[in-house]
Amino acid sequence: MDSPGSSGRSSVMESLRGMGRIRRDDLRRRITMPQYLRMAMRDAIDSSDVVATGNRYIAFKYGGESSRPPEEAPVVVFINSRSGGRNGPELKARLQELMGQEQVFDLQSVKPHQFVQYGLGCLEKLAELGDSCAKETREKLRVVVAGGDGTVGWLLGSLGELHKQGRGPIPPTAIIPLGTGNDLSRSFGWGGSLPFNWRSATKRTLDKASTAPTCRLDSWNVSISMPALEVVDPPHSLKSVEGCSLDLAGEIEGQLPENRSCYEGVFYNYFSIGMDAQVAYGFHNLRNEKPYLAQGDLLWLQLQTRGLRNIVRLYTKKANYSEWEQVSIPSCVRSIVVLNLNSYASGRNPWGNLKPEYLEKRGFVEARVDDGLLEIFGLKQGWHASMVMTELISGIHIAQGAAIQFEFRGGEWKEGFLQMDGEPWKQPMSKDHSTFVEIKKVPFQSVMVNGE
Repeated sequence: MDSPGSSGRSSVMESLRGMGRIRRDDLRRRITMPQYLRMAMRDAIDSSDVVATGNRYIAFKYGGESSRPPEEAPVVVFINSRSGGRNGPELKARLQELMGQEQVFDLQSVKPHQFVQYGLGCLEKLAELGDSCAKETREKLRVVVAGGDGTVGWLLGSLGELHKQGRGPIPPTAIIPLGTGNDLSRSFGWGGSLPFNWRSATKRTLDKASTAPTCRLDSWNVSISMPALEVVDPPHSLKSVEGCSLDLAGEIEGQLPENRSCYEGVFYNYFSIGMDAQVAYGFHNLRNEKPYLAQGDLLWLQLQTRGLRNIVRLYTKKANYSEWEQVSIPSCVRSIVVLNLNSYASGRNPWGNLKPEYLEKRGFVEARVDDGLLEIFGLKQGWHASMVMTELISGIHIAQGAAIQFEFRGGEWKEGFLQMDGEPWKQPMSKDHSTFVEIKKVPFQSVMVNGE
C-alpha cells in the first residue's frame, strides 16, 4: 500500500490533464451499484431489518437490470449537508446528480453506524444467500465522506466496528473537505478546502476515490480515570463508561479512591492539555456568545496560564517495550500536544521536518501516520504558540511514544482544559486524588484512499 507524502501537494499539470476527460456516463457506470442493491441497502436501513430485506431482494431483482457489479469500485458518499455553508446542500445535489440518490447518505438522516449495521449487513446477507454480485460489491466498496475532521472521525469510528465484529474487508475512505481545519483531508492529499471549481472537481474526486491506491491511518484510544467527578458538557468524542482498566505508571501517592468516574474516546489527529485547549474552549464559547470578538490570534496573545510541570506527570512507552518511562516536562511549557498527523490546526506542522542528525541525536524516528507512534510537543506562552502557528519555529520536542500516560494532581487547580481533535472541555481536578489519562493505539488501522 502506498503512504501519503508529507507535502499534500498535487501536480497542477495532472489536474489540468484530468479536466474535461471524465464523462458522467462513464463515471456512473464505474461507481454505481445495480439498482436492486441500492434499493435493498436503503430498505434495510429504513426498516432496521437485514434478514427480511435480504430474503425479499434475493427473490426479486428490480426490472431485469443487469446484476453485474461496477467495473471499478462502487462508491457511497456520506455528506454533512450542514458543513461548508451553502456549499453543503449544493454539493449534495451535485453528488446525487452524478451517482443517484440511493448511494448518497445525508448524515442528518442516516448515521454511519446505521449504514454499517444495516446497509453493509444487507450486502453481506445477500452474499450469504448466494448473490455473487452483492458479494463482489461488498468486497470492492469504497466510501467518500464530505465534511470536516469531526465528520471523518465519526465515520472512521463506525467503520472500525467492522474489525471488532470480524466483518472484513473494511471499505477504504476518501474525503471531500467541507470543514474548517480539514487536517485529515490535507494529510491524505484531498486538500484543505472545497476548490473554486468544485462542480467539475467532484467528478474527479469520485473517479479518484474509486481507483486510487490505499494507505493506513493509526487511531488512538483515550481512557480517563478520575475521582468521582463529572465532566460537564463532554464533547461528542468522549463517552462516560462504567469502568476502565489502566496500566498505571509510577508510584501512586496515597490510596486510590473507591469511587471513580471513567470516560473513553478515540482521536485521529491530536490530544492536548493546557493553553491551546483553553484557547479552543474560550473560542467556542465566545463564538457562541459574541462571535464578533472570536479572534483566535487575539485569544492566544491575551491568555496568561501557568506551567504544567507542577501538576502533570508524563510517562511514555517505547515501541515493543512494556515498561513506562517518566519524561521530564520543561518548566516553560504551558501546553502539551500529542500529535498523530503531520497536519495540525488547518495545515500547520508544529513538529517540523526534522533532519536525520537531529532525529538520531534525540532517539526519534521520522513521523508517519501509520508508524504506531505519537509525537509529543510543547508550547510556551501565547507569543511562542503564535510563532509556531505561523511555522516560523517548531514546537518544543518532548518525546515520541507508542503509549502515553498523564497523571494530574490538581493542588490549587480545581479544573484544567483538555481537547481531542478540536473538541475542548473543562476537566475537573481533585486536590487530594490523581486523575489519569492513558493513550493506547487502537489495535487495528483505518484504511484511507490516497488522494495525492
